[in-house]
Amino acid sequence: MSVTTGLFYAFSAVLLFAAFRVITARNPVHAALYLVLTFFQAALIWMLLKAEFLSIALVLVYVGAVMVLFLFVVMMMDVNVENLRLGFWKHFPLAALVGVVIALEMAAVLMGGFRIIEDPSVVVAPGSSNTKELGILLFTQYLLPLEVAAAILLVAMIAAIALTLRARKDSKYVSPGDQVRVKSRDRMTVVKMAATQAAPAVIADADAEKKQ
Repeated sequence: MSVTTGLFYAFSAVLLFAAFRVITARNPVHAALYLVLTFFQAALIWMLLKAEFLSIALVLVYVGAVMVLFLFVVMMMDVNVENLRLGFWKHFPLAALVGVVIALEMAAVLMGGFRIIEDPSVVVAPGSSNTKELGILLFTQYLLPLEVAAAILLVAMIAAIALTLRARKDSKYVSPGDQVRVKSRDRMTVVKMAATQAAPAVIADADAEKKQ
């Protein structure tokens, strides 16, 4: 077994362990840290496959930006772990079914093998860059799948915003429509009320002298 093959199996084993711990860790912070480890192992595997651009992009974008922000939000929020696990067994059968289907699909792909092209139709020039070739393929041959992926991400972003802004009993928010419809004379109302306690005699005499 070559060194590259040994590194591939080592990185893959750590990746599978970290991915398993992401879904089994009780603490959300620990799960996020295991997800960072998963991304690092995937980046190393891509580096072994000579996909340097994807490897560096994964580390810079996901680990350096997304996961750091996610960790910051999780650590700043007071997350109640018990409330997160209330509906675990309710959705467990469906999740287990989806997991079994994905496992069977992966097993079918691995057992079927991969087609190896002995004589590739596209010959890469010695001075060309895989990043440039990837960009050309994305915006020419795979333009439609790229647009579909962008639309799916846009829908997911809008759905996340809608879920966070839904009305709850314990949420405090301001309605822009009520702010626009309000009139200036309705902003403050001066109400004259009778005194509930008589003023001391000294203060009352001083006020009377000032008025004279």
